[in-house]
Amino acid sequence: MSMPVRIDDQLYEQAKAHAHAERRTIAGQLEFWALVGKAALDNPDLPIEFVRDLLIARAEGSTLATEFVSQGKR
Repeated sequence: MSMPVRIDDQLYEQAKAHAHAERRTIAGQLEFWALVGKAALDNPDLPIEFVRDLLIARAEGSTLATEFVSQGKR
């Protein structure tokens, strides 16, 4: 369900620029930032970059995943 919300003009313009660069809608960019922020708050021991990358990887799904091949001793 979509809900209209008021946000600061500067935040909107930043989201607009990032959305264009990352091929998202402005709403999608704000939603992504909110998910990253919530996940970061829920997991304060993890670096924010890790949280961001994890959310991106989960959104990509298993179709883009590559199989892990160990390079260690067998």
